[in-house]
Order: sequence, then C-alpha cells, then structure tokens
Amino acid sequence: MVRPYEALYIVHPDLTDEQITPITEKYKAVVEGQGGTVESINRWEKRWLAYEVKGQREGIYVLMNFTGEPSVAAELDRTMKIGEDVMRHLIVRTDEQ
Repeated sequence: MVRPYEALYIVHPDLTDEQITPITEKYKAVVEGQGGTVESINRWEKRWLAYEVKGQREGIYVLMNFTGEPSVAAELDRTMKIGEDVMRHLIVRTDEQ
C-alpha cells in the first residue's frame, strides 16, 4: 500500500549548498531505488537546535516529502542511521488514519 511520508533530517551547519546537494540526492536515490516517488525536497536555512547534537548547537534542516510502501521508509531510516552525513532524522507518515 503506497502511503505519503515526510522525512526531516539535520545536516552539519558548516556545509555549503554544493555539499548539501549530494546528500539530498543520495537520499532521493534511496527512495526512488526502492520504488518510491520523491515529491519535494526543501532545504531550510541554518537553525538553532533545542539541544546539542553531536557537538553542534546549530544545523541545516532538510524536509523531503515522498510516497511509497512502508519498506521504502524503513530502508531510508536504515540508510540515515548508518550514514555519517545526518546528525538527526525523523520519518513520519502524513496520511490520516
């Protein structure tokens, strides 16, 4: 069953736009490689974190909306957990239950 998801992840605050683009493309490729569809990717500006994460007080937020099977979200979650380029992430279903 195809469902809509939202993935919000935080990358290191010192990265430039040129360094963030390959990271977003990597996670987009994970979703598409599993049969999902990425609807949008929005990069937010640098923001203060509520608490220190991996020694950082700031981070750049990236919001990605996608649709896919639950296995797509599970694979994206697994990939983000083992990757070194994401400080924190959260993936949620956005449809009403």
